[in-house]
Amino acid sequence: MFRTKPFWPMKDWKLNCKALKITEKRGKGLLPVPCSLFPKIAIIAFLALTAATASGYRHPDIFVIDAAKNAQNHNNSGIRYMNEKIYYAAIQEFKIAISLNPNTQATATYFHNLGKTYMLAGRPDLAQDCFERALTQYSLDFQYYKDLAECFKALNLINFKIKQYSNDKNPLNRVMLGLLYEEAGDLRRAIIILDEFAMSEPDLIITRSVKQEIKALIKKVNR
Repeated sequence: MFRTKPFWPMKDWKLNCKALKITEKRGKGLLPVPCSLFPKIAIIAFLALTAATASGYRHPDIFVIDAAKNAQNHNNSGIRYMNEKIYYAAIQEFKIAISLNPNTQATATYFHNLGKTYMLAGRPDLAQDCFERALTQYSLDFQYYKDLAECFKALNLINFKIKQYSNDKNPLNRVMLGLLYEEAGDLRRAIIILDEFAMSEPDLIITRSVKQEIKALIKKVNR
C-alpha cells in the first residue's frame, strides 16, 4: 500500500515530547499528555486558525469619540427643545455643544442659538454675551448682527451703542451701526450706512444679505 510521509516528521515530534512538559488533568493527578496527541492538537489548531481567517475575521474597530459630531447632536437637541419652548433644557444642550467644540465656525452657531434661547426666555442680559461671542467666532453671518441689535434694543442700549459704533473703523461694524439706526427707527440713515458698506465691500459673503436688508428698508420707507 502506498504510504505518504506525515505532514510533520516524527523525529520532530519526539524532540517536542522531550522538550515540552505539557500535562493534562486526569482524575485527581496531573499526567503527561501522550506524544501521539501532539499531531492531532496541532492539526486542530491549524484548522481553527484557517477557518477563522477564511470567515473574514478582523479585529474590532477602535472606538473613537467624535467631539464635533457629538456637539452637533447636542445642538440639534437644543433646537428641538427651543422649538418646544423647553428653554432650560435647550440652554443646557447648547452649553454642552459649546464645551465639546469650543473653537470652530460651528461654535458660532451654538452661541447664537444659546443667545436666541435666552431672548425667548426673557433674558436679553444673558443673550448679549452669546451673540457677541458668536460674532467673534464668525463675523460674516448677517443674522448674528440683526439679533444682537434687537438684543441691544431690549436692553435699552441703542443710543449708547450708536455712539460706540460710530467711532469704530472696522467695516463690518458699519453693518452693526446701520442695524442700530434701523432699531432706533431712523430707516433712512440705516439705508445710507448699509449702502455705503455694500459699495465698499462688494465681495464679502455678508454683502448679499446687506443688500436684501436695504431693499426691505426701502419698501418700508416708501409705504
